Amino acid sequence: MIKAAYEKFLLPKLLDTCCSTKPIQYQRKKIVPQAKGTVLEIGVGSGLNIPFYEKKDIHKIYGLDPSEELCEMARKTAENNQLKIDFLINGAEEIELPSNSIDTVLITYTLCTIPNPNDALKEIKRVMRSDARILFCEHGTAPDKNIVKWQNRINPLWGKLFGGCNINRDIPNILVSAGFKIKNLDQMYLPSTPKIVGYNYWGNAST
Repeated sequence: MIKAAYEKFLLPKLLDTCCSTKPIQYQRKKIVPQAKGTVLEIGVGSGLNIPFYEKKDIHKIYGLDPSEELCEMARKTAENNQLKIDFLINGAEEIELPSNSIDTVLITYTLCTIPNPNDALKEIKRVMRSDARILFCEHGTAPDKNIVKWQNRINPLWGKLFGGCNINRDIPNILVSAGFKIKNLDQMYLPSTPKIVGYNYWGNAST
């Protein structure tokens, strides 16, 4: 009962706060405006990407997230930004959209949390058109062995506190292993962010 209350009432606000720091918002500003056409945002969360969409380039947006509480927060943000979003309350392993229907898939700070990222990426690939792109911005395993050691030590507790988030996933390898071709990749430690959670990967990939 305590766990359920935490996940329903406290966790959504905690995730919103942690994922809206200035360095992370700056990262969102780099990647979100590239979205075009019919967009599927995986892990729409509380809607932190919404202010950065270029409305003139968007035909339609689907926002997918398993949390009803986070989707409700995102719905209010969308209304405040005069942006229409169709919300899909579900995990990425099963996406209730037709095959070959999406131009852009946006994934920010979400691959760290999906329980089975390979299954999710297989389903994402199904809904993407042949010329579609994945735009991604994620935190993950660091290049420094000492930091990785601490990431691995802390990860089990971190996941319990932050809704299944993993701080030690190799994001580029996850994408490539799922059959995606990375077209552009940048990476660095975010400023003013603890290194165990601050190593970021961002770029785009295609099928």
